[in-house]
Amino acid sequence: MADPVAAMCEQLVKAVNAMMDAETSQIYRLEALKFCEEFKETSSYCVTCGLRLADKAQPAVVRHFGLQILEHVIKFRWNDMPQQEKVQLKECAMQLLANGTHSILEEVSHIKDVLSRIIVEMIKREWPQHWPDMLKEMEALTSQGEAQTELVMLILLRLAEDVITFQTLPTQRRRDIQQTLTQNMESMFRFMMAILQVNVEDYRKLKGLPGHELKARAHCRVAVATLNTLAGYIDWVSLVHITYGNCHLLEMLCLLLGEPELQLEAAECLLIAISRKGKLEDRKPFMLLYDDVAIHYILSAAQSADGLAICKKSPESQAVEVVERSYNFLKRLCQVLCALGGQLCSLVGSDVEVEAPANLSKYLEALLAFTKHSSQFLKSSTLATWAALFRHETLSKDAVVMEMAIKYLRASVTNLVKAGFPSRDDNPSCVYSRVDFDSDEDFNSFFNSFRAQQGEVVRSACRIVPLEAFQIAAEWLQYQITSPIDTGDTTSKSAEGLCSLLSPSVVQWDAMTVFMECMVTQIFRNMEEEKLPVDQGMELLQAVLNYDTKDPLIFSCVLSNISALFPFVTRRPQFLPQVLYKLFKAITFEIGQDNKVPRTRAVKNVRRHACSSIIKMCRDYPHIILPCFEMFYNHVKKMFSGDSGMTHLEKCSLMEALVHISNQFKDFAKQKAFLDELMASVVADWTSDEMKRVLWDPAMFLSFIGADQVVPDLSTDPDPAGLNRGRISFCLYAMLAVVKKSRWPADVEEAKAGGFVVGYTPTGAPIYRNPCTDQFLVLLPNLLALMRTHNSLFLPENMARLSETFSRAHEVMDAEKNVVLGLSQPLLDIYDSPVYRTSLERMQGFVVTLYDNCFHVLGNAGPSLQQDFYTIEKLAEEITGSAFSSLDHVPDYRLRPMIRVFLRQLVLSCPQEHYNSLLCPLLGPLFAYMLQRLNSKWQVINQRTSNNGEEEEEEVLCHDSQVTEEMLEEQLVRLLTREVLDLLGVSCISRKVPEQAANKEEVDDEDMMMDQVQTASPAQHTEELTELGKCLTKHENIYMNLLTLSFTSLSWKDTTNCRRTASIICWTLLQQVVGGNLLPEAVTWFYTSVLRALQVHGQHEVCNLTLCQLAMLIYDNLRPRYTELRAVMAQIPNISVEALDLYDHRLMDPNAQKVGPKKRKDHFKKLIAGTVGKALCQQFRKEVHIRNLPSLFKKPKQEKDVTDTEAGGLEALFSPENNTL
Repeated sequence: MADPVAAMCEQLVKAVNAMMDAETSQIYRLEALKFCEEFKETSSYCVTCGLRLADKAQPAVVRHFGLQILEHVIKFRWNDMPQQEKVQLKECAMQLLANGTHSILEEVSHIKDVLSRIIVEMIKREWPQHWPDMLKEMEALTSQGEAQTELVMLILLRLAEDVITFQTLPTQRRRDIQQTLTQNMESMFRFMMAILQVNVEDYRKLKGLPGHELKARAHCRVAVATLNTLAGYIDWVSLVHITYGNCHLLEMLCLLLGEPELQLEAAECLLIAISRKGKLEDRKPFMLLYDDVAIHYILSAAQSADGLAICKKSPESQAVEVVERSYNFLKRLCQVLCALGGQLCSLVGSDVEVEAPANLSKYLEALLAFTKHSSQFLKSSTLATWAALFRHETLSKDAVVMEMAIKYLRASVTNLVKAGFPSRDDNPSCVYSRVDFDSDEDFNSFFNSFRAQQGEVVRSACRIVPLEAFQIAAEWLQYQITSPIDTGDTTSKSAEGLCSLLSPSVVQWDAMTVFMECMVTQIFRNMEEEKLPVDQGMELLQAVLNYDTKDPLIFSCVLSNISALFPFVTRRPQFLPQVLYKLFKAITFEIGQDNKVPRTRAVKNVRRHACSSIIKMCRDYPHIILPCFEMFYNHVKKMFSGDSGMTHLEKCSLMEALVHISNQFKDFAKQKAFLDELMASVVADWTSDEMKRVLWDPAMFLSFIGADQVVPDLSTDPDPAGLNRGRISFCLYAMLAVVKKSRWPADVEEAKAGGFVVGYTPTGAPIYRNPCTDQFLVLLPNLLALMRTHNSLFLPENMARLSETFSRAHEVMDAEKNVVLGLSQPLLDIYDSPVYRTSLERMQGFVVTLYDNCFHVLGNAGPSLQQDFYTIEKLAEEITGSAFSSLDHVPDYRLRPMIRVFLRQLVLSCPQEHYNSLLCPLLGPLFAYMLQRLNSKWQVINQRTSNNGEEEEEEVLCHDSQVTEEMLEEQLVRLLTREVLDLLGVSCISRKVPEQAANKEEVDDEDMMMDQVQTASPAQHTEELTELGKCLTKHENIYMNLLTLSFTSLSWKDTTNCRRTASIICWTLLQQVVGGNLLPEAVTWFYTSVLRALQVHGQHEVCNLTLCQLAMLIYDNLRPRYTELRAVMAQIPNISVEALDLYDHRLMDPNAQKVGPKKRKDHFKKLIAGTVGKALCQQFRKEVHIRNLPSLFKKPKQEKDVTDTEAGGLEALFSPENNTL
């Protein structure tokens, strides 16, 4: 018997060595692997060989393989092994624990890991029922030495991870083990604490003694393992164990923060403990950590770690680097402080009556120290805690917190400055950023969100100390104004002496602007009128207006400060002309006199910024600007007539601002006269015979915009087609500005007096008229013609008319491609350079903007013109003949704006009386068309993915560009699908959100842990049909298309769409016909559509949940009338016919014993489990089967009704004589 085992072991050793040898050829390595795997699967010598190979005399790699064989046997053969063999294997495994390893410092970690896995696999199958003394055996092992103690800790940790964290075993087994762990938790915690205490004490005694270094390190290793194991339990055990003995555990962890070798693990445990939720009463003991001793330990540990976090790279060098372990410890300590703040905010001001601690100021100083730390990551970690403190109802009024708010705001003066790029060395943050961020782009992305969070916290602090905040902002602004501009070492490439984005002056101005914007909004919201510092605010504004700079980046910040301080002007309107002149000057801002050179990005931003600021002022404060209207209007006319080099967008921005102010006339005739004057040139141009010919004829249109001409890229000749494109763009921008912004007064009485009300609806609501209506109706025919022409540009004959230069004019622009594909933005360009665009890029930009703007104008026409728009004669036909023409040729990315910008808006704003005349004729054909279009697109995509396996060889030759094109195409189909289903949802479904239940205390005790495996129930929204939905479902064809589209889309490869459609749309639509006479084929199709979707998406938990819920709703409601559903169920692989019979019996027999909804759901889920598709990574995985053991807690069956009047009835239960209880 020994010979074949020895021979087999020899072969296995050779195979393992061959696999691990770098020199082995690939073929030989695969052969060796195959041999080893076949041995594990089929050999009867597995246990014998495994034990022999695991002998500690063997090399580590061979021992590891031997132990892997044993693990494989336990995982896959345990259920078929005789009891005697199981006991024998268990005894051998325990022997391996006792003396099968080298000493704790010599043994390699992967051997310890696999040994602990073997024991845990047995525990998962046999404990507690068949191995009741397991914990005692583990305890006995710890007395044999440090190596065994460490192994026991690894076993206990892995057991907790498998059972609680990852839940990798069946529910019944998981519950048995978890309940047993919970019952023994008190003794287990005492056991772990004792081991920790003993080993820490021994380590401290021995670590300084010469000759005892190895023994000290061994104790240290055990202490680390114990802390790691504690961390795996602290997360979920009852809080009682954590706070037992006046928080002895937490006290011990605080002490260990001063021990360099153990501090990181101790901080990890402390963090998990303090982050626990649960009943507030149970969390009260955490306040002990605010006592002098605990705070002292935390602070001194932070100070010493901070000193050790940075070290010199070499003695002679000045360069420094981060010591990662010390830095990680600092991060943990910072999180500990933040978690402590979270407990403070939960407990103070709650029902458990906890006062603000005496040491609050010491705690806040420590938190502030982290907020001022050089590491940007540490600064950002503290933000949530500051936000919670400053918003807290009780604490925010505490004098200590108010004083700290001022200190926090002063710290923000530094923290808001963008500094610390990992590639640079101009700030102490840089050295930390090199550890935390992979690149400057990564840092830039982090800092942008970090600054947004800082803004929130600064706003909260400004609410508490508004005047002090104003003072800090004022000092900072005055300092910036008086400081000379410092361009630093990164100057602009476009002109001498200008800053780049990283110049010291720019980052300072930028940070100060953020602070100013946060502060001003808060003081106007939270201070009484008479206390507002209006005079000081006007002084600041005056200083900003007087400040003159030619640097575009700084000028942009200056404009932001003017906008931020503008609310002060509302208290001193005489300053308004000064502000306006400053902004007008900025609109025509140039660096040099040469208008031929393209403007740089920064100059464009200044001009755009000025336009936005003017629009914002006119939108928010039109009544303030109204007295200056004439001056404003005359200045705009002068700018339009002069050679200011203004773009069409800039001109239209000023027109939009004028429309905002004109709404304040509150006089229909006056507003109409003004709009007629403002738009006279636009109306004349747009309705001219020349423009009509161009807009109605695709060939003429292409010629007019120059798309059929060959243009050399570097041509400097004037481009007449460019002027033509400008004319069309200007007309559309102007139309959009007027239609979007022209309005009647919000006050009904003012609207009546101004002549805006023309009648009342049957419900008594006023019907308004818009002063721009007549104008819009004149412009509309050519607008619709342009949309029809645009769609026809995709016809083959018109595509052929494009010149070589513009053959790609209709393709997706590169920037948009990156957005669709989710690719990161281009590299961070800190230099400002002229924006050169090729002729093709200009044409692409023009075509895209033109198309989008057409739909924006049409989408805004409904809300703006109301009944005057909806009652246009044959409007539905006109839209169908223009926006919906030639759709077969229009690409997916062009359809998205039509749906999102126009149709969605139309659906939301259209009054009910026009549903039949306008929306049904538009939406019915559209949904039918989109169903057919999307279905064929998804079939192509599915075919492509299913063919991929067969064409792997070809794919190697496939170009990157082709793969990218396919990815882009698929993603665009996915996005279009979401738009269409979103439109369907908006049209048909309204969601009712229930009143929020009273906030319950967060509980996470072990009784709650028992049910953790059960997924949360879906949000209790109720869906019902909208009025438009009811209207659409009255038309049978439209209704069937809506149902078909919804149910077909479930199995398209888009999980987001599947989840939303299954949870919100499908059942709400189908419910309407559940009581009607559906054809059996239709019912079968709806049900199989859901099962098909489960096959595609069932691997994703969220989709699985919603699809199972939908399948169950259909089955429960339709099964009693349609036996065909039973036939569908019978075809599900591996379905239990008995279980199906039982489910049907309970469903249809009124006398059957009913079960709770949770059990019914689980029962149904098991029935349809065979339809659920597996993820690719799971498809070839070998299943592990763990059998349930006899139940630990059997519920006694109730023989009789408790309410019987016999001696077992209710009154008997409460009678004093009844001792049987």
